[in-house]
Amino acid sequence: MNFTRWSARLPGTQRRAAARTDRGSVPAARVEYGRQSEYGPDAPDGQDAPGDAPLHALTDLSVREILGRLPALVALVYGPEHRVAYVNDAYAAAFGPRETGAPAAVALPELDELGLLPLLDQVLRSGTPRTVKSRKVPKGGSYTITCTPIDPATSTAGTDGDGGVLIFAADVTDHAEAAERLRASERRLRETAVTLQRSLLPQELEQPDDLRIAATYQPGGTDAAVGGDWYDVITLGAGRTALVIGDVMGRGVRAAAVMGQLRTAVRAYARLDLPPHEVLQLLDGLAAEIDASQIATCAYAVHDPNEGRLVYASAGHLPILVRDEDGTVRRAEDHTGPPLGTGGWMHTSGTIALPPGSTAVLYTDGLVERRREDIDEGVAALERALSGATGTPQVVCDRLIRALGVTADHDDDVAVLVLQHPTRTGPDAELFHNAALDLLGGIEAAPRARAFATGVLASWRFPMELCDLGVLAASELVANSLQHGTPPMRLRLRRTDRRLIIEVTDGDDHLPRRRRAEPADEAGRGISIVATIASSWGSRRTPGGGKAVWCEFALPTA
Repeated sequence: MNFTRWSARLPGTQRRAAARTDRGSVPAARVEYGRQSEYGPDAPDGQDAPGDAPLHALTDLSVREILGRLPALVALVYGPEHRVAYVNDAYAAAFGPRETGAPAAVALPELDELGLLPLLDQVLRSGTPRTVKSRKVPKGGSYTITCTPIDPATSTAGTDGDGGVLIFAADVTDHAEAAERLRASERRLRETAVTLQRSLLPQELEQPDDLRIAATYQPGGTDAAVGGDWYDVITLGAGRTALVIGDVMGRGVRAAAVMGQLRTAVRAYARLDLPPHEVLQLLDGLAAEIDASQIATCAYAVHDPNEGRLVYASAGHLPILVRDEDGTVRRAEDHTGPPLGTGGWMHTSGTIALPPGSTAVLYTDGLVERRREDIDEGVAALERALSGATGTPQVVCDRLIRALGVTADHDDDVAVLVLQHPTRTGPDAELFHNAALDLLGGIEAAPRARAFATGVLASWRFPMELCDLGVLAASELVANSLQHGTPPMRLRLRRTDRRLIIEVTDGDDHLPRRRRAEPADEAGRGISIVATIASSWGSRRTPGGGKAVWCEFALPTA
Protein backbone atom coordinates (compact mmCIF):
# COMPACT_ATOMS: atom_id res chain seq x y z
CA MET A 1 0.00 0.00 0.00
CA ASN A 2 1.37 3.41 -1.00
CA PHE A 3 1.00 5.53 2.18
CA THR A 4 1.92 8.76 0.36
CA ARG A 5 -1.38 8.77 -1.54
CA TRP A 6 -3.10 9.87 1.69
CA SER A 7 -2.98 13.36 3.11
CA ALA A 8 -3.98 13.63 6.78
CA ARG A 9 -6.10 16.63 7.69
CA LEU A 10 -5.58 16.72 11.43
CA PRO A 11 -8.24 18.58 13.46
CA GLY A 12 -7.55 22.30 13.71
CA THR A 13 -5.04 22.44 10.84
CA GLN A 14 -5.22 22.94 7.13
CA ARG A 15 -3.13 21.55 4.32
CA ARG A 16 -1.16 24.19 2.54
CA ALA A 17 0.03 23.08 -0.86
CA ALA A 18 1.82 26.37 -1.35
CA ALA A 19 4.14 25.55 1.54
CA ARG A 20 5.41 22.52 -0.33
CA THR A 21 6.02 24.40 -3.62
CA ASP A 22 7.35 27.68 -2.30
CA ARG A 23 9.23 27.35 0.95
CA GLY A 24 10.43 30.90 0.71
CA SER A 25 6.96 32.28 1.18
CA VAL A 26 6.57 30.73 4.67
CA PRO A 27 9.48 30.75 7.17
CA ALA A 28 10.47 27.19 7.97
CA ALA A 29 10.11 26.18 11.61
CA ARG A 30 13.37 24.50 12.58
CA VAL A 31 13.27 22.17 15.53
CA GLU A 32 15.98 19.99 16.95
CA TYR A 33 14.61 16.78 18.40
CA GLY A 34 14.81 17.04 22.16
CA ARG A 35 16.47 20.53 22.16
CA GLN A 36 15.91 24.00 20.73
CA SER A 37 18.65 25.99 19.01
CA GLU A 38 20.34 28.59 21.13
CA TYR A 39 19.49 31.08 18.44
CA GLY A 40 15.80 30.53 19.17
CA PRO A 41 13.00 30.66 16.67
CA ASP A 42 14.41 33.75 14.98
CA ALA A 43 17.65 32.14 13.91
CA PRO A 44 18.53 32.82 10.24
CA ASP A 45 17.31 30.19 7.81
CA GLY A 46 19.85 27.40 7.48
CA GLN A 47 21.99 28.54 10.43
CA ASP A 48 22.48 25.92 13.11
CA ALA A 49 23.81 26.22 16.61
CA PRO A 50 27.58 25.62 16.79
CA GLY A 51 28.42 21.99 17.51
CA ASP A 52 24.78 20.79 17.10
CA ALA A 53 23.32 18.38 14.55
CA PRO A 54 21.56 20.04 11.63
CA LEU A 55 18.01 21.16 12.35
CA HIS A 56 15.15 19.79 10.23
CA ALA A 57 12.21 21.73 8.93
CA LEU A 58 8.77 20.33 9.78
CA THR A 59 8.08 20.06 6.07
CA ASP A 60 11.09 17.75 5.77
CA LEU A 61 9.25 15.11 7.83
CA SER A 62 6.83 12.72 6.21
CA VAL A 63 3.39 12.02 7.65
CA ARG A 64 4.52 8.46 8.33
CA GLU A 65 7.43 9.72 10.46
CA ILE A 66 5.20 12.08 12.44
CA LEU A 67 2.52 9.49 13.15
CA GLY A 68 5.07 6.80 13.89
CA ARG A 69 6.60 8.79 16.71
CA LEU A 70 3.31 9.68 18.43
CA PRO A 71 2.71 7.96 21.79
CA ALA A 72 -0.99 7.73 20.90
CA LEU A 73 -2.37 4.83 18.86
CA VAL A 74 -2.88 5.69 15.19
CA ALA A 75 -4.34 3.60 12.39
CA LEU A 76 -5.35 4.52 8.85
CA VAL A 77 -8.04 2.61 6.97
CA TYR A 78 -9.54 3.21 3.54
CA GLY A 79 -12.44 2.20 1.39
CA PRO A 80 -15.89 0.88 2.29
CA GLU A 81 -14.36 -2.22 3.92
CA HIS A 82 -11.95 -0.04 5.92
CA ARG A 83 -8.87 -1.88 4.71
CA VAL A 84 -5.75 -1.29 6.74
CA ALA A 85 -3.33 1.20 5.22
CA TYR A 86 -1.12 1.87 8.23
CA VAL A 87 -0.72 1.39 11.97
CA ASN A 88 1.94 3.21 13.99
CA ASP A 89 4.39 1.68 16.44
CA ALA A 90 2.22 2.53 19.48
CA TYR A 91 -0.76 0.77 17.94
CA ALA A 92 1.31 -2.29 17.10
CA ALA A 93 2.74 -2.36 20.63
CA ALA A 94 -0.76 -2.27 22.13
CA PHE A 95 -2.56 -4.71 19.83
CA GLY A 96 0.20 -6.35 17.77
CA PRO A 97 1.27 -5.80 14.16
CA ARG A 98 -1.42 -5.68 11.49
CA GLU A 99 -1.43 -6.81 7.88
CA THR A 100 -2.00 -3.96 5.44
CA GLY A 101 -4.71 -4.31 2.87
CA ALA A 102 -6.90 -6.55 5.03
CA PRO A 103 -10.43 -5.43 6.06
CA ALA A 104 -10.68 -3.90 9.53
CA ALA A 105 -13.28 -6.47 10.59
CA VAL A 106 -10.59 -9.14 10.17
CA ALA A 107 -7.32 -7.33 10.75
CA LEU A 108 -8.48 -4.98 13.54
CA PRO A 109 -10.76 -7.06 15.79
CA GLU A 110 -10.22 -4.61 18.63
CA LEU A 111 -12.24 -2.03 16.68
CA ASP A 112 -15.17 -4.45 16.66
CA GLU A 113 -14.74 -5.04 20.40
CA LEU A 114 -14.86 -1.28 20.94
CA GLY A 115 -17.96 -0.97 18.74
CA LEU A 116 -16.23 1.33 16.28
CA LEU A 117 -16.99 -0.36 12.94
CA PRO A 118 -20.43 1.29 12.58
CA LEU A 119 -18.81 4.58 13.57
CA LEU A 120 -16.23 4.21 10.78
CA ASP A 121 -19.07 3.74 8.29
CA GLN A 122 -20.75 6.89 9.59
CA VAL A 123 -17.57 8.97 9.43
CA LEU A 124 -16.75 7.76 5.93
CA ARG A 125 -20.28 8.44 4.74
CA SER A 126 -20.78 11.85 6.39
CA GLY A 127 -17.27 13.23 6.16
CA THR A 128 -17.59 14.47 9.74
CA PRO A 129 -15.16 13.55 12.58
CA ARG A 130 -16.56 11.61 15.52
CA THR A 131 -15.16 11.02 19.01
CA VAL A 132 -16.06 8.38 21.57
CA LYS A 133 -14.78 8.75 25.12
CA SER A 134 -13.28 6.17 27.46
CA ARG A 135 -14.07 2.96 25.60
CA LYS A 136 -12.70 -0.07 27.41
CA VAL A 137 -11.24 -3.07 25.58
CA PRO A 138 -11.83 -6.56 27.00
CA LYS A 139 -8.11 -7.15 27.55
CA GLY A 140 -7.89 -4.04 29.73
CA GLY A 141 -7.21 -0.40 29.03
CA SER A 142 -9.47 2.48 28.12
CA TYR A 143 -9.16 4.78 25.12
CA THR A 144 -10.70 7.98 23.87
CA ILE A 145 -10.89 7.59 20.12
CA THR A 146 -11.30 10.19 17.37
CA CYS A 147 -12.15 9.07 13.86
CA THR A 148 -11.33 11.70 11.20
CA PRO A 149 -12.26 11.39 7.50
CA ILE A 150 -9.30 11.46 5.04
CA ASP A 151 -9.42 12.40 1.34
CA PRO A 152 -7.16 10.52 -1.12
CA ALA A 153 -4.28 12.71 -2.32
CA THR A 154 -3.63 10.71 -5.46
CA SER A 155 -5.39 8.05 -7.47
CA THR A 156 -4.18 4.58 -8.40
CA ALA A 157 -5.85 1.90 -10.43
CA GLY A 158 -8.78 0.29 -8.73
CA THR A 159 -9.02 2.75 -5.87
CA ASP A 160 -10.12 5.98 -7.53
CA GLY A 161 -12.19 8.06 -5.19
CA ASP A 162 -11.75 5.82 -2.14
CA GLY A 163 -11.89 7.74 1.11
CA GLY A 164 -10.24 6.80 4.38
CA VAL A 165 -10.51 7.28 8.11
CA LEU A 166 -7.71 8.20 10.47
CA ILE A 167 -8.18 6.52 13.87
CA PHE A 168 -6.50 8.33 16.74
CA ALA A 169 -6.74 6.60 20.16
CA ALA A 170 -5.45 8.23 23.35
CA ASP A 171 -4.83 5.92 26.29
CA VAL A 172 -6.99 7.20 29.18
CA THR A 173 -6.79 4.09 31.35
CA ASP A 174 -5.46 5.99 34.37
CA HIS A 175 -8.18 8.62 34.05
CA ALA A 176 -10.89 5.98 33.58
CA GLU A 177 -9.73 4.03 36.61
CA ALA A 178 -9.59 7.21 38.69
CA ALA A 179 -13.09 8.14 37.52
CA GLU A 180 -14.36 4.65 38.38
CA ARG A 181 -12.81 4.86 41.84
CA LEU A 182 -14.50 8.23 42.31
CA ARG A 183 -17.86 6.83 41.17
CA ALA A 184 -17.45 3.84 43.48
CA SER A 185 -16.67 6.18 46.36
CA GLU A 186 -19.73 8.29 45.56
CA ARG A 187 -21.89 5.16 45.38
CA ARG A 188 -20.66 4.01 48.77
CA LEU A 189 -21.26 7.46 50.24
CA ARG A 190 -24.76 7.55 48.78
CA GLU A 191 -25.53 4.04 50.03
CA THR A 192 -24.34 5.08 53.47
CA ALA A 193 -26.56 8.17 53.41
CA VAL A 194 -29.59 6.17 52.19
CA THR A 195 -29.02 3.53 54.88
CA LEU A 196 -28.70 6.22 57.55
CA GLN A 197 -31.75 8.03 56.23
CA ARG A 198 -33.93 4.93 56.22
CA SER A 199 -32.72 3.82 59.64
CA LEU A 200 -33.70 7.18 61.12
CA LEU A 201 -37.21 7.04 59.66
CA PRO A 202 -39.94 5.10 61.52
CA GLN A 203 -39.50 1.41 60.80
CA GLU A 204 -43.21 0.88 61.49
CA LEU A 205 -45.79 3.65 61.65
CA GLU A 206 -47.93 3.91 64.74
CA GLN A 207 -51.57 3.29 63.85
CA PRO A 208 -54.05 5.30 65.97
CA ASP A 209 -57.50 3.92 66.68
CA ASP A 210 -59.31 6.62 64.71
CA LEU A 211 -57.00 7.04 61.71
CA ARG A 212 -55.50 4.96 58.95
CA ILE A 213 -52.01 6.09 58.03
CA ALA A 214 -49.39 5.20 55.42
CA ALA A 215 -46.17 6.88 54.34
CA THR A 216 -43.67 6.59 51.49
CA TYR A 217 -40.07 7.70 51.26
CA GLN A 218 -38.16 7.58 47.97
CA PRO A 219 -34.55 8.79 47.72
CA GLY A 220 -33.43 10.73 44.68
CA GLY A 221 -31.82 8.99 41.71
CA THR A 222 -28.18 7.95 41.57
CA ASP A 223 -27.19 11.39 40.26
CA ALA A 224 -28.86 13.13 43.22
CA ALA A 225 -27.39 12.99 46.70
CA VAL A 226 -29.75 11.87 49.47
CA GLY A 227 -31.42 14.70 51.33
CA GLY A 228 -33.03 15.00 54.76
CA ASP A 229 -36.74 14.32 54.22
CA TRP A 230 -38.55 12.70 57.15
CA TYR A 231 -41.98 11.95 58.55
CA ASP A 232 -43.35 10.62 61.83
CA VAL A 233 -46.54 9.60 63.59
CA ILE A 234 -46.69 10.04 67.38
CA THR A 235 -49.57 8.92 69.60
CA LEU A 236 -50.16 11.51 72.32
CA GLY A 237 -52.73 9.66 74.41
CA ALA A 238 -56.45 10.18 74.90
CA GLY A 239 -56.92 9.26 71.23
CA ARG A 240 -54.89 12.22 69.96
CA THR A 241 -52.18 11.83 67.31
CA ALA A 242 -49.31 14.06 66.16
CA LEU A 243 -48.27 13.96 62.51
CA VAL A 244 -44.95 15.39 61.39
CA ILE A 245 -43.22 15.93 58.07
CA GLY A 246 -40.01 17.84 57.44
CA ASP A 247 -37.18 18.47 55.02
CA VAL A 248 -33.56 19.38 55.74
CA MET A 249 -32.36 21.37 52.72
CA GLY A 250 -29.04 19.64 52.35
CA ARG A 251 -27.47 16.57 50.84
CA GLY A 252 -25.64 13.49 51.99
CA VAL A 253 -24.83 12.07 55.39
CA ARG A 254 -24.77 15.46 57.09
CA ALA A 255 -28.34 16.29 56.08
CA ALA A 256 -29.52 12.84 57.17
CA ALA A 257 -27.79 13.25 60.54
CA VAL A 258 -29.41 16.65 61.13
CA MET A 259 -32.75 15.15 60.14
CA GLY A 260 -32.29 12.41 62.75
CA GLN A 261 -31.62 14.93 65.48
CA LEU A 262 -34.65 17.02 64.55
CA ARG A 263 -36.92 13.97 64.40
CA THR A 264 -35.76 12.84 67.84
CA ALA A 265 -36.34 16.33 69.23
CA VAL A 266 -39.85 16.47 67.76
CA ARG A 267 -40.76 13.20 69.48
CA ALA A 268 -39.45 14.53 72.77
CA TYR A 269 -41.32 17.83 72.47
CA ALA A 270 -44.48 16.02 71.39
CA ARG A 271 -44.50 14.14 74.71
CA LEU A 272 -45.00 17.50 76.40
CA ASP A 273 -48.35 17.62 74.57
CA LEU A 274 -47.88 21.26 73.60
CA PRO A 275 -49.82 23.11 70.90
CA PRO A 276 -48.25 22.75 67.43
CA HIS A 277 -46.88 26.30 67.29
CA GLU A 278 -45.11 25.86 70.64
CA VAL A 279 -43.50 22.63 69.43
CA LEU A 280 -42.14 24.47 66.39
CA GLN A 281 -40.97 27.32 68.59
CA LEU A 282 -38.85 24.91 70.62
CA LEU A 283 -37.64 23.14 67.49
CA ASP A 284 -36.62 26.44 65.93
CA GLY A 285 -34.17 27.19 68.75
CA LEU A 286 -32.76 23.68 68.68
CA ALA A 287 -32.22 23.74 64.89
CA ALA A 288 -30.03 26.82 65.21
CA GLU A 289 -27.92 25.06 67.82
CA ILE A 290 -27.52 21.86 65.77
CA ASP A 291 -26.25 23.57 62.62
CA ALA A 292 -26.94 27.21 61.82
CA SER A 293 -25.93 26.63 58.17
CA GLN A 294 -28.63 24.01 57.58
CA ILE A 295 -32.12 25.12 56.54
CA ALA A 296 -35.04 22.88 57.50
CA THR A 297 -38.78 23.10 57.04
CA CYS A 298 -41.38 21.28 59.12
CA ALA A 299 -45.14 20.89 59.47
CA TYR A 300 -46.56 19.60 62.76
CA ALA A 301 -50.24 18.71 63.12
CA VAL A 302 -52.36 17.17 65.89
CA HIS A 303 -55.58 15.22 65.31
CA ASP A 304 -58.19 15.07 68.10
CA PRO A 305 -61.02 12.60 67.36
CA ASN A 306 -63.34 14.51 69.70
CA GLU A 307 -62.99 17.66 67.59
CA GLY A 308 -62.75 16.15 64.08
CA ARG A 309 -60.05 18.51 62.88
CA LEU A 310 -56.30 18.98 62.47
CA VAL A 311 -54.56 21.69 64.47
CA TYR A 312 -51.30 22.49 62.71
CA ALA A 313 -48.35 24.84 62.46
CA SER A 314 -45.76 25.14 59.71
CA ALA A 315 -42.19 26.40 59.54
CA GLY A 316 -41.66 27.17 55.87
CA HIS A 317 -43.31 23.95 54.75
CA LEU A 318 -45.82 23.31 51.97
CA PRO A 319 -49.57 23.42 52.82
CA ILE A 320 -51.47 20.37 54.03
CA LEU A 321 -54.11 19.15 51.56
CA VAL A 322 -57.42 17.56 52.63
CA ARG A 323 -59.71 15.63 50.29
CA ASP A 324 -63.34 15.40 51.39
CA GLU A 325 -65.45 12.32 50.74
CA ASP A 326 -67.01 13.94 47.64
CA GLY A 327 -63.59 14.55 46.04
CA THR A 328 -63.30 18.25 46.92
CA VAL A 329 -59.72 19.19 47.85
CA ARG A 330 -59.06 21.91 50.40
CA ARG A 331 -55.72 23.57 51.12
CA ALA A 332 -54.79 24.46 54.69
CA GLU A 333 -54.74 28.19 55.29
CA ASP A 334 -51.37 29.87 55.36
CA HIS A 335 -50.05 29.63 58.91
CA THR A 336 -46.46 29.41 57.77
CA GLY A 337 -43.47 30.99 59.43
CA PRO A 338 -39.87 30.96 58.21
CA PRO A 339 -37.82 27.73 58.15
CA LEU A 340 -36.39 26.30 61.34
CA GLY A 341 -33.23 27.82 62.73
CA THR A 342 -33.92 31.43 61.74
CA GLY A 343 -35.06 32.51 65.22
CA GLY A 344 -36.99 35.63 66.22
CA TRP A 345 -40.33 34.45 64.80
CA MET A 346 -43.50 33.67 66.75
CA HIS A 347 -45.24 30.73 65.10
CA THR A 348 -49.02 30.41 65.15
CA SER A 349 -51.39 27.46 64.83
CA GLY A 350 -54.23 27.00 62.38
CA THR A 351 -57.02 24.43 62.01
CA ILE A 352 -58.53 22.47 59.13
CA ALA A 353 -61.53 20.17 59.36
CA LEU A 354 -60.96 16.41 58.98
CA PRO A 355 -64.46 14.90 58.99
CA PRO A 356 -65.17 11.17 58.57
CA GLY A 357 -64.43 10.03 55.03
CA SER A 358 -61.72 12.64 54.44
CA THR A 359 -58.05 12.15 53.53
CA ALA A 360 -55.15 14.47 54.42
CA VAL A 361 -51.76 14.56 52.68
CA LEU A 362 -48.49 15.93 54.05
CA TYR A 363 -45.53 15.95 51.64
CA THR A 364 -42.10 17.39 50.91
CA ASP A 365 -41.13 19.64 48.01
CA GLY A 366 -39.56 16.79 46.03
CA LEU A 367 -43.09 15.65 45.15
CA VAL A 368 -44.22 18.95 43.58
CA GLU A 369 -41.13 20.99 42.73
CA ARG A 370 -39.79 20.88 39.16
CA ARG A 371 -37.11 22.86 37.41
CA ARG A 372 -38.34 25.73 35.25
CA GLU A 373 -41.79 25.40 36.85
CA ASP A 374 -43.40 27.42 39.62
CA ILE A 375 -43.96 25.31 42.74
CA ASP A 376 -47.59 26.48 42.92
CA GLU A 377 -48.18 24.65 39.65
CA GLY A 378 -46.83 21.49 41.26
CA VAL A 379 -49.13 21.90 44.28
CA ALA A 380 -52.08 22.45 41.93
CA ALA A 381 -51.14 19.26 40.05
CA LEU A 382 -51.06 17.39 43.38
CA GLU A 383 -54.54 18.73 44.22
CA ARG A 384 -55.87 17.42 40.91
CA ALA A 385 -54.25 14.03 41.49
CA LEU A 386 -55.59 13.86 45.06
CA SER A 387 -59.15 14.66 44.01
CA GLY A 388 -59.30 11.38 42.11
CA ALA A 389 -57.15 9.27 44.43
CA THR A 390 -59.22 6.73 46.35
CA GLY A 391 -58.42 3.55 48.21
CA THR A 392 -56.31 2.77 51.24
CA PRO A 393 -53.67 5.28 52.41
CA GLN A 394 -50.89 3.20 50.86
CA VAL A 395 -52.74 3.07 47.54
CA VAL A 396 -53.20 6.85 47.67
CA CYS A 397 -49.46 7.28 48.34
CA ASP A 398 -48.55 5.17 45.32
CA ARG A 399 -51.06 6.92 43.06
CA LEU A 400 -49.79 10.37 43.99
CA ILE A 401 -46.19 9.31 43.37
CA ARG A 402 -47.09 8.01 39.90
CA ALA A 403 -49.36 10.95 39.05
CA LEU A 404 -46.63 13.47 39.83
CA GLY A 405 -44.11 11.61 37.66
CA VAL A 406 -41.73 10.54 40.43
CA THR A 407 -39.46 7.75 39.17
CA ALA A 408 -36.33 5.99 40.41
CA ASP A 409 -34.27 8.65 38.59
CA HIS A 410 -36.05 11.58 40.28
CA ASP A 411 -33.68 14.44 41.12
CA ASP A 412 -34.84 14.93 44.73
CA ASP A 413 -35.99 13.00 47.76
CA VAL A 414 -39.73 12.54 48.21
CA ALA A 415 -41.65 11.89 51.43
CA VAL A 416 -45.44 11.53 51.52
CA LEU A 417 -47.65 10.96 54.58
CA VAL A 418 -51.32 10.10 53.99
CA LEU A 419 -53.94 9.81 56.76
CA GLN A 420 -57.59 8.93 56.46
CA HIS A 421 -60.43 9.47 58.90
CA PRO A 422 -62.63 6.53 57.89
CA THR A 423 -66.39 6.54 57.91
CA ARG A 424 -67.51 3.75 60.24
CA THR A 425 -70.78 1.95 59.65
CA GLY A 426 -72.37 -1.30 60.73
CA PRO A 427 -70.71 -3.49 63.37
CA ASP A 428 -67.50 -1.49 63.13
CA ALA A 429 -69.30 1.66 64.23
CA GLU A 430 -70.57 -0.12 67.37
CA LEU A 431 -66.99 -0.31 68.64
CA PHE A 432 -66.66 3.49 68.82
CA HIS A 433 -68.71 5.44 71.36
CA ASN A 434 -68.54 8.80 73.13
CA ALA A 435 -70.32 10.02 76.25
CA ALA A 436 -69.85 13.28 78.18
CA LEU A 437 -71.21 14.92 81.36
CA ASP A 438 -70.89 18.54 82.42
CA LEU A 439 -69.87 18.67 86.10
CA LEU A 440 -72.11 21.33 87.63
CA GLY A 441 -72.37 22.32 91.28
CA GLY A 442 -69.97 21.51 94.09
CA ILE A 443 -69.08 18.28 95.79
CA GLU A 444 -72.40 16.75 94.74
CA ALA A 445 -70.93 16.48 91.21
CA ALA A 446 -68.70 13.59 92.35
CA PRO A 447 -71.51 11.04 93.01
CA ARG A 448 -73.24 12.09 89.78
CA ALA A 449 -69.99 11.45 87.89
CA ARG A 450 -69.64 7.99 89.46
CA ALA A 451 -73.19 7.09 88.60
CA PHE A 452 -72.77 8.36 85.04
CA ALA A 453 -69.56 6.38 84.54
CA THR A 454 -71.14 3.22 85.98
CA GLY A 455 -74.12 3.41 83.67
CA VAL A 456 -72.11 4.19 80.54
CA LEU A 457 -69.52 1.49 81.07
CA ALA A 458 -72.22 -1.08 81.80
CA SER A 459 -74.05 -0.13 78.58
CA TRP A 460 -70.85 -0.67 76.64
CA ARG A 461 -70.81 -4.24 77.98
CA PHE A 462 -67.34 -4.14 79.46
CA PRO A 463 -66.26 -6.88 81.86
CA MET A 464 -67.11 -6.18 85.49
CA GLU A 465 -63.46 -5.76 86.47
CA LEU A 466 -62.87 -3.15 83.76
CA CYS A 467 -66.10 -1.35 84.74
CA ASP A 468 -64.94 -1.12 88.35
CA LEU A 469 -61.48 0.18 87.35
CA GLY A 470 -63.04 2.70 84.97
CA VAL A 471 -65.43 4.02 87.63
CA LEU A 472 -62.55 4.30 90.13
CA ALA A 473 -60.37 6.23 87.65
CA ALA A 474 -63.22 8.58 86.70
CA SER A 475 -63.98 9.20 90.38
CA GLU A 476 -60.35 10.07 91.19
CA LEU A 477 -59.96 12.39 88.18
CA VAL A 478 -63.23 14.19 88.99
CA ALA A 479 -62.29 14.54 92.66
CA ASN A 480 -58.89 15.98 91.68
CA SER A 481 -60.57 18.49 89.37
CA LEU A 482 -63.14 19.50 91.97
CA GLN A 483 -60.41 20.10 94.52
CA HIS A 484 -57.79 21.84 92.41
CA GLY A 485 -59.58 23.04 89.26
CA THR A 486 -62.08 25.71 88.34
CA PRO A 487 -65.27 25.61 86.23
CA PRO A 488 -66.24 24.74 83.58
CA MET A 489 -65.63 21.05 84.26
CA ARG A 490 -66.51 18.11 82.04
CA LEU A 491 -66.16 14.32 82.18
CA ARG A 492 -65.76 12.51 78.87
CA LEU A 493 -65.75 8.75 78.29
CA ARG A 494 -64.66 7.34 74.96
CA ARG A 495 -64.21 3.81 73.71
CA THR A 496 -62.54 2.58 70.55
CA ASP A 497 -61.95 -0.92 69.27
CA ARG A 498 -58.75 -1.06 71.34
CA ARG A 499 -59.05 1.11 74.44
CA LEU A 500 -61.20 2.96 76.95
CA ILE A 501 -60.34 6.64 77.45
CA ILE A 502 -61.46 8.71 80.47
CA GLU A 503 -60.81 12.45 80.40
CA VAL A 504 -61.69 15.35 82.72
CA THR A 505 -61.30 19.00 81.68
CA ASP A 506 -61.53 22.16 83.81
CA GLY A 507 -60.65 25.84 83.59
CA ASP A 508 -57.43 25.77 85.65
CA ASP A 509 -54.16 25.47 83.71
CA HIS A 510 -52.09 23.98 86.56
CA LEU A 511 -51.04 20.49 85.43
CA PRO A 512 -51.11 17.76 88.10
CA ARG A 513 -48.09 15.59 88.72
CA ARG A 514 -47.61 12.28 90.37
CA ARG A 515 -46.00 12.48 93.82
CA ARG A 516 -45.33 10.18 96.73
CA ALA A 517 -47.90 10.70 99.50
CA GLU A 518 -46.74 10.27 103.08
CA PRO A 519 -48.76 7.97 105.39
CA ALA A 520 -50.12 10.94 107.31
CA ASP A 521 -51.26 12.84 104.17
CA GLU A 522 -55.00 13.00 103.62
CA ALA A 523 -54.65 13.90 99.91
CA GLY A 524 -52.22 13.49 97.00
CA ARG A 525 -52.97 9.87 96.18
CA GLY A 526 -55.49 10.34 93.35
CA ILE A 527 -53.05 10.61 90.45
CA SER A 528 -50.92 7.79 91.88
CA ILE A 529 -53.98 5.54 92.00
CA VAL A 530 -54.89 6.40 88.40
CA ALA A 531 -51.31 5.82 87.21
CA THR A 532 -51.28 2.43 88.95
CA ILE A 533 -54.54 1.01 87.60
CA ALA A 534 -54.52 2.54 84.07
CA SER A 535 -52.41 1.56 81.07
CA SER A 536 -51.26 5.19 80.70
CA TRP A 537 -52.21 8.66 81.84
CA GLY A 538 -51.28 12.25 81.08
CA SER A 539 -52.31 15.88 81.11
CA ARG A 540 -52.15 18.85 78.77
CA ARG A 541 -53.20 22.47 78.57
CA THR A 542 -56.21 23.15 76.35
CA PRO A 543 -56.56 26.02 73.86
CA GLY A 544 -58.01 29.12 75.46
CA GLY A 545 -56.90 28.14 78.95
CA GLY A 546 -57.57 25.21 81.21
CA LYS A 547 -56.32 21.65 81.20
CA ALA A 548 -57.30 18.09 80.44
CA VAL A 549 -56.27 15.08 82.54
CA TRP A 550 -56.81 11.65 81.00
CA CYS A 551 -56.10 7.95 81.40
CA GLU A 552 -56.45 4.91 79.16
CA PHE A 553 -57.30 1.24 79.67
CA ALA A 554 -56.39 -1.35 77.05
CA LEU A 555 -59.38 -3.47 76.12
CA PRO A 556 -59.05 -7.24 76.30
CA THR A 557 -58.48 -8.86 72.93
CA ALA A 558 -61.04 -11.30 71.64
